[in-house]
Amino acid sequence: MEVSSETALDLLRAMFAAAIAAADPMRVLPAALPPRPAGRVIVVGAGKAAARMAEAVEGVWGPCEGLVITRHGYARPTRGIEVVEASHPTPGPEAVAATRRMLDLLAGAGEEDFVLGLISGGGSALLCAPAPGITLADKQALTAALLASGAPIDQINTVRKHLSAVKGGQLAAAAHPARMLTLLISDVPGDDPAFIASGPTVGDTSTPGEALGLLARHGITPPEAVRHVLGGGSGALAPGDPRLSRSETRIIAAPSQSLAAAAEVARAAGCSVEILGDALEGQARDLGAALAMRAREVMPGAMAHVILSGGECTVTLGEGGEAPGSGGPNVEFLLSALIALDGTAGVYALAGDTDGVDGAAEVAGAVIGPASLARAHARGLDPAEALRRHDGHGFFAALEAQVVTGPTLTNVNDFRSFLILPVG
Repeated sequence: MEVSSETALDLLRAMFAAAIAAADPMRVLPAALPPRPAGRVIVVGAGKAAARMAEAVEGVWGPCEGLVITRHGYARPTRGIEVVEASHPTPGPEAVAATRRMLDLLAGAGEEDFVLGLISGGGSALLCAPAPGITLADKQALTAALLASGAPIDQINTVRKHLSAVKGGQLAAAAHPARMLTLLISDVPGDDPAFIASGPTVGDTSTPGEALGLLARHGITPPEAVRHVLGGGSGALAPGDPRLSRSETRIIAAPSQSLAAAAEVARAAGCSVEILGDALEGQARDLGAALAMRAREVMPGAMAHVILSGGECTVTLGEGGEAPGSGGPNVEFLLSALIALDGTAGVYALAGDTDGVDGAAEVAGAVIGPASLARAHARGLDPAEALRRHDGHGFFAALEAQVVTGPTLTNVNDFRSFLILPVG
């Protein structure tokens, strides 16, 4: 693809598609899968990619016994592994019931058996077993408060671990003494297995006291039952717990691989490429403005230039007492970038979530170009007002600039790209 003002947005969309394809379980999982062990094999898992991972496993091993939990709309056909769909990002009763059945299935695993775990982003909500003394309503209220607070994902998942009977290594403990291998698709900055889906098969070094401190830091007053449980201990396992001795984890897809795939597409189109990293975090509006200013400073010669980054932005709702609109971190990032670019010639951008869902909307993200601001004004759209109301999806829908992928069946977090064309 030769890049020009006419094909710029097509190139951005092609890079995003390549990033998603690079994390497709059907592409990355077979090479990571060992030969099927002799004897009983049990497959369990949770996350937005879990059903696709199960499909990939059975494509290699044939029909398997097991159960995985995925987001509504993300199911895939399997021959033996049961697929349960549940709500996300707030856990629901379907997830609780399915997790209970998963734990019952693992209770029968013996020392000669093999358990394969399939874990990806989204698993924190989809794999749900409230700790004793905590109700689902307690977890739902706390999850909503944490998501609205702007807390980074590692802090949110630290709290979740200490209020769960399955996170923080407890899924692996349920499988013990069977041998267990967990294949992971990372959606967290830094790719730490302890934070991917709140580490259900990985030991944890944090404490319930730290979880209480994080809630206080973000101004969250937990339900009394939550405060009581966090004050009395946690079921999360320490890394050296003997119940983890036969458990191994392996990351099979990560944001860095997806950025590399996008970079290949850009270079094939004749662009120079700059990758800022796969773990950029912070408030979406701040990062959007900062990266837009960086794009404005690029002075491309004869070659177009692409700036890529990944990670996870956050959005703090309720600022100024305003009711939020329909938004997500990627469209919030792009709204802020649109304002900061102020119609700069030759600069185009795309921001999207690789799972196809930005925030709670079935929209991955959006695209902008040099004419986007003028088009918005011509349609009576105010990007600053949309940003204040966290209404990125409403804004970009009216601008006809949304990126809609449908369920991607994977999740390696946010993808952001700027394309700067030579001007003159």
